[in-house]
Amino acid sequence: MGLYERIVDRMEPLAVVGLGYVGLPLAIAFSNRAEVIAFDVNEKKIADYKDGIDLTGDIGNAAVRNSTAIFTSDPELLGRARFFVITVPTPVRSGNVPDLQYVESASRIVGSKLTHGSIVVFESTVYPGVTEEVCVPILEAESGLRCGIDFKVGYSPERINPGDKVRKLENIVKIVSGMDGETLETVAKMYELIIDAGVYRAESIKVAEAAKVIENAQRDINIAFMNELSMLFHQMDIPTKAVLEAAATKWNFLPFKPGLVGGHCIGIDPYYLTYKAEDTGYHSRIILAGRHINDGMGKYIAQSIVKLLVKLKVDISRAKIGILGLAYKEECSDIRNTKVIDIVEEFKEYAVVPEVSDPWVDRHQVYEEYGIELTDIDNMRDLNVVVVAVPHRCFATMDVREFEKMYETGGGTKILIDIKGVYDKRDFESSGFHYWSL
Repeated sequence: MGLYERIVDRMEPLAVVGLGYVGLPLAIAFSNRAEVIAFDVNEKKIADYKDGIDLTGDIGNAAVRNSTAIFTSDPELLGRARFFVITVPTPVRSGNVPDLQYVESASRIVGSKLTHGSIVVFESTVYPGVTEEVCVPILEAESGLRCGIDFKVGYSPERINPGDKVRKLENIVKIVSGMDGETLETVAKMYELIIDAGVYRAESIKVAEAAKVIENAQRDINIAFMNELSMLFHQMDIPTKAVLEAAATKWNFLPFKPGLVGGHCIGIDPYYLTYKAEDTGYHSRIILAGRHINDGMGKYIAQSIVKLLVKLKVDISRAKIGILGLAYKEECSDIRNTKVIDIVEEFKEYAVVPEVSDPWVDRHQVYEEYGIELTDIDNMRDLNVVVVAVPHRCFATMDVREFEKMYETGGGTKILIDIKGVYDKRDFESSGFHYWSL
């Protein structure tokens, strides 16, 4: 009886290592079809999961509470498994250099528990070559076993989209790969247990690694083009939104929009690709240019607001600014690499500390990460500027009268910064607002 059959028959468990936005949904899904050891080094996180609390906000407390997954921070339990899925973060360090410390640490933990016949699948986003050139040597050193003989490896890039209630784990096609044909088939069959949309068998691990980073690099470049157009059209006093709506009437026009590009994937993954490109002697031009534009959008927006305040003769040192939204995107609690913080930091250069409100995110996490104390939107009053940075539905459905309550009484200047252009400009301008959007 093979490893797959033993797992399906619940004769032995599989292990998911790393329980964040990717690992938790994966562990819950697998637990419906097999015994699962759900491991994370964060003891507080494990305690919350045992209490039935969904820290990601994506699958719900009930799903966590009713799951049969064994949540643990004890690495000894991993010794029971022979099929491992590693789903730890891969951020970038200062200078936009890939930070592999978490995937290396996870490899050491799993490596120390490897036995003959084990398969280790990595889901973390990496540049081509990391699985075989960085992780395999660690697994071999920790286990004393030989890859390809005693154990095998595979790679299946995560495609989780935090906050997306439509495109979920089970209905997104899963790319799978393995170091040989036998491993590929085992990995494919394992994921077919939980992926209704099916799996795509990549021809090699490096192909699968490369596919992941270019998915997000492509989107990053397209948004960068929109952001550059927005800056150009502002110089020409042409409304970007109107231009894009007109252009979108052509059947093959790609409907991307300008905006802040943050989060754990699009704002980071292109740097993994360009890092590897430099390592091979190729200097990226388009990818890095797109990153440069998108990384500067928070500063550009803040400076545009300052220019507007000067134009309207509002004393910047006395200006009161409120920002709605801090998550990296709407309908999401994830604050990793949010670019809204760039707007906040740029305002501080002018000695202006804005109030920030976001009902989606965790207050304590925000304070620990960014030193910001969130304000309830009902307590935002006497403002000169309201910046809708992240149009959560609770913000996007607000009307002019609801916004008016947030501004100075007595006919003061009312500036609305609608970054993503979700409101009708005419409604606000007809009510005495100064409206600006990308």
